[in-house]
Amino acid sequence: MEKTTGMGKDILHQLMTETHYRSPNRSPGWTAECFPGLYFYWKIAGVVLRASKYARRNQYSDERWIADSLQILKILENTGVRVSIDHMDRLRRLKSACVFIANHMSTLETFVLPCLIQPHRKSTFVVKQSLVEYPVFKHVMINLQPIVVTRENPREDLKTVLEQGIRRLREGISIIVFPQTTRHVDIHLSHFNTIGIKLAARAGVPALPVAVRTDAWGNGKWIKEFGRIHPEKPVHFSFGEPISVTGHGKQQHQTVVNYIKSRLSEWFAESPAASSEPPKASAL
Repeated sequence: MEKTTGMGKDILHQLMTETHYRSPNRSPGWTAECFPGLYFYWKIAGVVLRASKYARRNQYSDERWIADSLQILKILENTGVRVSIDHMDRLRRLKSACVFIANHMSTLETFVLPCLIQPHRKSTFVVKQSLVEYPVFKHVMINLQPIVVTRENPREDLKTVLEQGIRRLREGISIIVFPQTTRHVDIHLSHFNTIGIKLAARAGVPALPVAVRTDAWGNGKWIKEFGRIHPEKPVHFSFGEPISVTGHGKQQHQTVVNYIKSRLSEWFAESPAASSEPPKASAL
């Protein structure tokens, strides 16, 4: 079993016992400061390669997943990025499995969310087919038994998520969903589908909104996972209150969207100079 030690153990203790988390004030080393992208991807590659090795042996446990996610959080901070996480107490108050509904801004949230959620609730992701076919990383994803969608047939994707999602939720496994059709810094209702709310309603479990600002890890022009690293941009995670879904869930869906939009507006207003893509107002 993989054990979290040293600084990672201290961070995990904070994530499991505190309401908020803020990165400690420390300066990055010379390499990270001068070549943040090179430093970040070199360190990330080591984590992914090690995880893939264990996954190919079918030895990638929940504990290893949490430890690797914590390691990536530390790499991010060592690169000079400041991380803020709010309302972690709402995770501790959950009485059952739930559907976490988050906006999708970059690869970063898929790597960091496990160390925030997994210590409290066993979980898995809804992911696109390409992630379980990606070289090296595919072994990790397959080992985590995600719900896989093609994004080619929305009707079939919905059927897959509902059938597999309900089964996982009844087994006590929470589902993390990114309803946006593509990664973006803003939230447009037309691009933020209701699949998470529908799953929560069918399974009879709460939906919990998760707002993220993760544009410090930019999206690449040719390969989205390999974009520019921006240490000057802060990273934010914020967990909303669990929401009971009734009826068609239209009002609850709006509540999720409003929560995420309000947090994004607040974060970008606090550091407008740090972003080249401030969120634009959009009609709901």
